[in-house]
Amino acid sequence: MKSTLDKLPIAYGSGFPTLLRKEIKRFYKVGFQTVAAPVLTAVLYLMIFGHVLEGKEVYGRLNYTAFLIPGLVMMSVLQNAFANTSSSLIQSKVTGNLVFVLLAPFSHFEFYAAYVLAAVFRGIVVGAGVLLITVWFAAPAFEHPLWILIFALLGAAILGSMGLIAGIWADKYDQLAAFQNFIIMPATMLSGVFYSIHSLPASWQAVSHLNPFFYMIDGFRYGFFGVSDISPWDSLAIVVCFFVLVSAMALRLLQKGYKLRN
Repeated sequence: MKSTLDKLPIAYGSGFPTLLRKEIKRFYKVGFQTVAAPVLTAVLYLMIFGHVLEGKEVYGRLNYTAFLIPGLVMMSVLQNAFANTSSSLIQSKVTGNLVFVLLAPFSHFEFYAAYVLAAVFRGIVVGAGVLLITVWFAAPAFEHPLWILIFALLGAAILGSMGLIAGIWADKYDQLAAFQNFIIMPATMLSGVFYSIHSLPASWQAVSHLNPFFYMIDGFRYGFFGVSDISPWDSLAIVVCFFVLVSAMALRLLQKGYKLRN
């Protein structure tokens, strides 16, 4: 009879901590590229848009620069969480060293958890770096810190899972670039990072409500200012459902060994 420990998703004595540490070290060793560069990009966005739209108010009371900061922080979290898992998998597939990970006695859940947790860690580190730099331009309020943390963690986990799916699906770097340029980038840029959707025509507001990234950004921004385009509880429900969906898809692909073991 198997013990209770044998039934856990992550077994006692497994190589999960080693794989997690390996994924964290992979981006940490090139931190200038994986952390410093995204922070600089976000600061440039803030300087350009903040200068061009200086004096504009959002929600009737927020300075535009302050409004922009949470969106840039969350955008950095999402994009870097996606980049961590997707780039790691495609590099391993192209160079052929993925076989050494697949030969290890990992369950598909352990494989998923290690990659996604490393992606969450990178996303949060980059987001924290962006926040620390941008608060010098316009310090936002932190009215509901728990909402900030919840949406940051869920958003990073979702994009980490999507990066895993993209890395599994892609066979070449250009396929991965297409996934990022035609799915991740438009969904992020059109999610309300740079504007409130109430400033859009009604038809485009309806389109924005079909974008799950919008709910991540809107809920995250609510944690700073206590105002948002929709109820944070509605955003949380949609984000949780989306997380369950993409996680289930990633776990299913790993379980089947799609494009990994075949």
